[in-house]
Amino acid sequence: MSCSSCSTNKSGVPNGCKSNGNCATGTCGSGNKLAVFDWLSNMTLPTGEAPFNIFEVRFKNGRKHFYKNTEKLTVSMGDVVAVEGSSGHDIGIVSLAGELVKVQMKKRKITSDSEDVKRIYRKASQKDIDIWQTARDKEQETQRKGREIISRLGLKMKLSDVEYQGDGTKATFYYTADERVDFRQLIRDLAGTFSIRVEMRQVGMRQEAARLGGVGSCGRELCCSTWLTDFRKVNTAAARYQQLSLNPLKLAGQCGKLKCCLNFELDTYLDALQSFPKQDKILNTEKGDAVFVKMDIFKKMLWYTYKEESFKWFRLSLEQVHEIIELNKNNELALPLDEYELEITEEAIVDFENVVGQDSLTRFDTPKKPRRNNRRKSKKPINKKPVAKKEGNKPSEEKPKRRPQKNQTKPVVGNKNVAKKRVDNRKEKPKNNPKTAKSKTQKGTEENKTQAQKKKPNNQRRRNNNQKNRKPNGNKNNETKNDKE
Repeated sequence: MSCSSCSTNKSGVPNGCKSNGNCATGTCGSGNKLAVFDWLSNMTLPTGEAPFNIFEVRFKNGRKHFYKNTEKLTVSMGDVVAVEGSSGHDIGIVSLAGELVKVQMKKRKITSDSEDVKRIYRKASQKDIDIWQTARDKEQETQRKGREIISRLGLKMKLSDVEYQGDGTKATFYYTADERVDFRQLIRDLAGTFSIRVEMRQVGMRQEAARLGGVGSCGRELCCSTWLTDFRKVNTAAARYQQLSLNPLKLAGQCGKLKCCLNFELDTYLDALQSFPKQDKILNTEKGDAVFVKMDIFKKMLWYTYKEESFKWFRLSLEQVHEIIELNKNNELALPLDEYELEITEEAIVDFENVVGQDSLTRFDTPKKPRRNNRRKSKKPINKKPVAKKEGNKPSEEKPKRRPQKNQTKPVVGNKNVAKKRVDNRKEKPKNNPKTAKSKTQKGTEENKTQAQKKKPNNQRRRNNNQKNRKPNGNKNNETKNDKE
């Protein structure tokens, strides 16, 4: 929970209270886990009532302890104080003050005269803060070298975290191990390497995850590092009651144990399962005996299958299953499950309507349909090959693609023939002598005549040659005489 100073301004940039750790809510500081909002901070005590002189002080990774203010210092939330340590002093931040400290002590079962409640020496000076910061900067390098020493000694343990004391004279090494570990030689090596006093503290897998923190598979911060303080035992039976697959990769959390959230909804599932029949109950029908496959608790649907035909499942409602069980108690066989399944009707429920036009997260899951290419294929240009003449003035047998001829006509509606003009794209040869120049149609007719002359007898050829040599302006009578001859 944050105060109003943490809100954004008009430009969208966070304002920030700039209190340097003295936030009224106590949650703006980094690493402040399991924080408590002091909702009694603005309330004044009754007349003659002395303020509670025990404060809650926070250390690294949310570790908190209670300390007495025997020196009657003016201490408020967010102050950096020097407190009593096992030997020397430690530096911490005041996380809670006032009457709510009594509630926290009662929750942890700590009394005010307990030995665990130590003293506050003074407010930390600038020299104390500098020594504290330099000691905190050495923790990462100390952890790396400590892991190298553990691997060299061959110990079956995992060093998870290192915490220096505020004066820099002592370090606490947190580790996890499945078996008992003899680390006497390890303590000697660590003390000789770093020249400090060493304390080894074993923690469980869940406590390790609570200290280090992280984000779970649900997308939120780990429950054990934010609000969960008591770690209850979690069994695989909780997953069976909730009809979950017993997959250790999905049921295990970051600590390697079963997720604590399996116990959160277990009571709701147990209450809902009271109306369901036992899973080993067999349904006797006219077609055969049916056995249980699976169920949907909140939709109150069950799936059964025949022993002989286990490949096909039949969906039944909870009421239908109770009806079949009642018939079996009266030594009567129920109808086949096919007929019961046909009675179930589902109504389409629209639980979401995309009125804003936002994209769905599952829009890429459906396979795309093959895209049809509706574009027109570009027509390839026709390669016009020149007509090659063969020997003997014979026309070439290879003909280009069919083209409309010059005199070819195309019928049109209304019995009107429109002549289609022929477009010749070939280059015309230079006409040096217009008198001797011949058109293409004349050349074609002459070639046809030459072929016909070869087949005619010699007398006919001579007659044709005489006609060619005759002058064009001759008389018609002469032409007829030659034809008679």
